[in-house]
Amino acid sequence: MALLVVGSIAFDQIKTPREELKDVLGGSAVHCALAASHIAPVQLVGVVGKDFPHEHLRMLANRGVDTAGVDVAEGKTFRWAGEYFGTMNRRETLWVELNVLENFQPKIPPSFRESQFVFLANGAPLTQLSVLDQVKKPRFVMADTMDLWIRTAHQDVLRLLKRIDGLILNDEEAILLTDEPTILGAGEAILRMGPQRVVIKKGEHGAILFTPGSVVPLPAFPVRELRDPTGAGDSFAGGLMGYLAKAGNTEPPTFKAALAYATVVASFCVEDFGTNRLQKAARGEIDERFQRYCSLLRVD
Repeated sequence: MALLVVGSIAFDQIKTPREELKDVLGGSAVHCALAASHIAPVQLVGVVGKDFPHEHLRMLANRGVDTAGVDVAEGKTFRWAGEYFGTMNRRETLWVELNVLENFQPKIPPSFRESQFVFLANGAPLTQLSVLDQVKKPRFVMADTMDLWIRTAHQDVLRLLKRIDGLILNDEEAILLTDEPTILGAGEAILRMGPQRVVIKKGEHGAILFTPGSVVPLPAFPVRELRDPTGAGDSFAGGLMGYLAKAGNTEPPTFKAALAYATVVASFCVEDFGTNRLQKAARGEIDERFQRYCSLLRVD
């Protein structure tokens, strides 16, 4: 089954303690789509400006991403600049240029509206809700959110939670959303808000899945060389949703396997700037790393 991904397409300027690159292909939807495309077909909805090179759309198409939902608008593509410090656990946004993203109103092509698996990448909750008004009875919808929306559009976030099946966010955002002092308390509180699957990301410390009656922690995959953490969370979401779309179900064993796959895909993302490593990764090496990771989790 195809996965519908709706979110931002961007050019990033990234500075780490060792390197700095400009005009790096990024955006939440791009990282997610590329990660998912290694295992399932993807339908992408987003907006770019007239400055967006056609070669990027061609690359996505070659990876199995249907870009019929990408709107090319007058103006410039969304741009973001950020700097990482120390071991790259801390990041500061230097500047943001919304450009064509400022007035983005997703228009889901008719051929995409019957998608059974939908991922709403990070964006304004009203924009995410507008997507749900256009799709027809999807089997599983997962959304991402961030501290900005939790602070400035809290009621809209709560409305969104009542209409989705899963939510993915980091530990600080989960605590902010629920006002709970611990991650365990936050995960359980979000379940009571609507979604029946909650994934709380903890960066280099992995992720925790919350479902009614169970808590499943998974460690991160050990990476030898970290070059750029940008998009790791979106790649994680793409790996997760791509696996579910490929399997065609969200049963507990499938969801646990999808989390493991997501962890592995995200480990490729951080090994190079932007989407470079996701573009170059072969399905065989992803599968090999996935099997190795699963063996690390097994206890006899």
